[in-house]
Amino acid sequence: MQIVTVDQGFLAVERLRGMAFVFTCLLLSCASNVWGNADTNIYLDNITRILDRLLDGYDNRLRPGFGGKVTEVKTDIFVTSFGPVSDVEMEYTMDVFFRQTWIDERLKFEGPIEILRLNNLMVSKIWTPDTFFRNGKRSISHNMTTPNKLFRIMQNGTILYTMRLTINAECPMRLMNFPMDGHACPLKFGSYAYPMSEIVYTWKKGPLFSVEVPEESSSLLQYDLIGQTVSSERLKSNTGEYVIMTVHFHLQRKMGFFLIQTYIPCIMTVILAQVSFWINKESVPARTVFGITTVLTMTTLSISARHSLPKVSYATAMDWFIAVCFAFVFSALIEFAAVNYFSTLQANRELRKASALKAAAQEAAAAVATATGGGAGGEGDGNLCDPNGVLKKRVNAAALFERPNKTSPNPPVNAQAFLQQGSAVPDNHLLTGTSIIDKYSRILFPLSFGAFNLVYWIVYLTKDTMETSRYSGPGRGGAGRGGAGRGGVGVGWRFGKAGIRLDVVAADERPARNLNVGKAKRARGVTAAMLRLVGTLRHTSITVSPVRVQ
Repeated sequence: MQIVTVDQGFLAVERLRGMAFVFTCLLLSCASNVWGNADTNIYLDNITRILDRLLDGYDNRLRPGFGGKVTEVKTDIFVTSFGPVSDVEMEYTMDVFFRQTWIDERLKFEGPIEILRLNNLMVSKIWTPDTFFRNGKRSISHNMTTPNKLFRIMQNGTILYTMRLTINAECPMRLMNFPMDGHACPLKFGSYAYPMSEIVYTWKKGPLFSVEVPEESSSLLQYDLIGQTVSSERLKSNTGEYVIMTVHFHLQRKMGFFLIQTYIPCIMTVILAQVSFWINKESVPARTVFGITTVLTMTTLSISARHSLPKVSYATAMDWFIAVCFAFVFSALIEFAAVNYFSTLQANRELRKASALKAAAQEAAAAVATATGGGAGGEGDGNLCDPNGVLKKRVNAAALFERPNKTSPNPPVNAQAFLQQGSAVPDNHLLTGTSIIDKYSRILFPLSFGAFNLVYWIVYLTKDTMETSRYSGPGRGGAGRGGAGRGGVGVGWRFGKAGIRLDVVAADERPARNLNVGKAKRARGVTAAMLRLVGTLRHTSITVSPVRVQ
């Protein structure tokens, strides 16, 4: 009995110990949750206090270092989609991540985190650069589902500001070498209000890696994006000197579409026109149809080729090719007209010759008849008095006209048979010969067209057809084409409907002379005046910008 009682007491003690252990675990778990929530609340309170302290007394109207050192804005671009490119509007479209980095010492902080990753709500509360795209036509900042902006603040005051943009920018094109041409489409951006004495733009990753364009980002049908180059330049205007960041996207046109739609049909049309040289000259309807059809075909091809191009005032490489093909086709039609004209002229000449021979034969027959009638009583003239003999001589005289002389190099031709136009096989076998003009045309036309194609394709395929951008855009009262250099002469002008303004600005940016011309028809006089000014003024720069003349 005593042993049983001891065992029961031991079991009771073990149960009490187990319950105490479970209770202790529950207490520790509750305590850890309480302490974790407290730490989280303390962390969030610290971040909130940091942001409040950063914005306390912060004036977003003043740039960093206002009145002191220059603010440096580092930029880089990541292109997510490039294209399309419009030749008619001379513009291109692309989607980019536009990144800007600068240091604002007013936003330095110390805390448990090194980088503050914030949303777009913070952007409106601090100063940001007034960057704009100088050659942009329409730019869109994406706002779906929220504004696509990234904003981060580092402990040392460095700020990273990224936006997703769709940019529609101008791309000046010179289509002299179309469709073997290439273009350098620029993207220019800079500060709108701050001159370089306050804000300077630089490339964050250097000139080689600051603009990234992945291969899958290019969605172009008529062009190949062969690369891009970056640079920076300075632009002077009457409001100050500005830094302009420039990216050139180099595009090379694909020729496949134009070969199929224009070049091959033009070549086939010219060959078809030259087939008519092998058709008999008597087949007037067939050769006329060949000539007129090919001329109309070339006219249609030349009109359709211009639909995909702007209405430029100069001829492109494809225009020259179409013009030469049109000249070959039209020359084939003129060649048949010449063949028909000279053949008809020859037939008329033979007709007059035949008429003259017939008249001479009739006169000779009449003279023979008269002579036979006068000597009827003579002994030796018995054969001449024979009526059958007179008839034989008349028949022989007529045979001189009707029977061709096989030994003669130019036998008489039956002109009436030739004048029967449209007969593929005339009654007279002498009219089936080939014109000498057709013989030469069968050789000269193909050889000349082949030589033209050889020269044309060698010249344009070996030529460097990449056109660089020559237009930098007018600044606010500043330079027009290329800008004005210090101590040099820069010439540029644009003629508009309203008038022309010619500004001559000295190297110290003080206006030296203004010429206002009211009508575009006086442009020649303005050009002469410009040349005289360039010859007389030294260390000046000349820029021209349009102005409306009252």
